[in-house]
Amino acid sequence: MKHFLAISDYERDDLYSFLDLAHRLKAGEEKGKPLAGKTLGMIFQKSSTRTRVSFEVGVFQLGGHALFLSSRDLQLGRGEPIRDTARVMSRYVDGIMIRTFDHNDAVELAEYGTIPVINGLTDLLHPCQVMADVMTIQEEFGRELEGKKVVWIGDGNNMANSWLNAAYRFGLDLRIATPEGYEPDPEIIERAKGVTNILLTNDPVEAAKGADVVTTDVWASMGQEEEAQKRMQAFEKFQVDSQVMGAADSRAIFLHCLPAHVGEEVSEDVFEGGQSRVWDEAENRLHVQKAIMAKLMGDDHA
Repeated sequence: MKHFLAISDYERDDLYSFLDLAHRLKAGEEKGKPLAGKTLGMIFQKSSTRTRVSFEVGVFQLGGHALFLSSRDLQLGRGEPIRDTARVMSRYVDGIMIRTFDHNDAVELAEYGTIPVINGLTDLLHPCQVMADVMTIQEEFGRELEGKKVVWIGDGNNMANSWLNAAYRFGLDLRIATPEGYEPDPEIIERAKGVTNILLTNDPVEAAKGADVVTTDVWASMGQEEEAQKRMQAFEKFQVDSQVMGAADSRAIFLHCLPAHVGEEVSEDVFEGGQSRVWDEAENRLHVQKAIMAKLMGDDHA
């Protein structure tokens, strides 16, 4: 049984296979309906715009049906264990996407279910988003990713952790600039350091020097609202602005997983500027997730 919980769960060739299919789907070269007659159960314990719309539209385009299930709609909201939910839903649907807080919930769902489970986001990882980001990089610079210089500026959050996993598998040259005390998961850092070039720094301009890709996220993610003021102070020197982009390569692109707080983690001139690829990146969630669902739930060739 194959799941999609983390980029690091797959070898490089498998990840390129997902991406190659995503590009073909985007180009309209695949016309099949690999999810015909199949249903994806979508568990949302965190609200969403891009995740819900892209998965729901993607399932429909592949010939299937999606069920939106918030914690209020499920007995999970009244304390039913994840393992029981997994075993019950496995009798009804053909795959599960979960967007939640605790990563262990996604792991337990996969462990006890008998159908593919896709991680739509946890507090630890956001693999579908980073796969869409990687697809966007390919559109700009070509298929091969090894050695591409990516800089992450801001919080060492689930996106930073997933970029580390992408660096680990694709051989990216990854620089991460965070305030002291906001670094990514140490185990994920050490694993990536063992196979590729990883730089950790507290200087965003230094990190951005010569970069092909500059990317960031909001300073306070969902569930961190009470820390917002403290984080505003900690991250005030970590805005991606014209100075940061000026340190990057002249062909560099800017990415943001959205939603953005323009004027905080990114200046308006960068977000709306000619180097920004945030809307292509957002669209690519649809194509990457269609590829993942086609391979996990449908025919391998879509």
